[in-house]
Amino acid sequence: MSRTYADDPQPWQVLSSKYLYRKRWLTLRQDRVRLPGGGVIDEYFVNEYTPWTNIIAVTTERKLVLVRQFRYGLGAVHFELPGGVVDAGEEPAEAARRELLEETGFGGGQWQPFLTLSANPALQTNLTQTFLATGVEQLQKPLSEATEELTIHVVAVAEARRIVLEGEVIQALHAAPLLKFLLLHGE
Repeated sequence: MSRTYADDPQPWQVLSSKYLYRKRWLTLRQDRVRLPGGGVIDEYFVNEYTPWTNIIAVTTERKLVLVRQFRYGLGAVHFELPGGVVDAGEEPAEAARRELLEETGFGGGQWQPFLTLSANPALQTNLTQTFLATGVEQLQKPLSEATEELTIHVVAVAEARRIVLEGEVIQALHAAPLLKFLLLHGE
């Protein structure tokens, strides 16, 4: 976690809170809050999401396992890391192993936490935990879900660098861990 400093801003006080919408993929909450200086925000909107996870998967041949899929919000296809939602009662590391195996068929290897990020800490409640999995191997065929269509790309580190630097990874929660990996382990 991050350090605290003596001059850190203080938390806001929640005066009231109500849910405007509650569904599996979208939960919207409206809070009324008081800031430490006394100001009040009558309508502060927060999106509640379950935690997310993704994986930098490095094969025994030192190649990276990436996926490409259509993303409806932008109406485009880009490179991404394998990953997904952490199910209720599931640990992020467990979800990461499950997602990698389901989406790509890769598994095994050595796993470690790599980076924790927030998509938007001002308005969202969840974190994304990235794991580094080294020495992964193809263990099975991917398990296709009816709502998920993707292609798998196993690429050399140099190709991954090109992909990231040329903007072919548009998802910030995927680009940042890839950039960190390339800074620490790139050729």
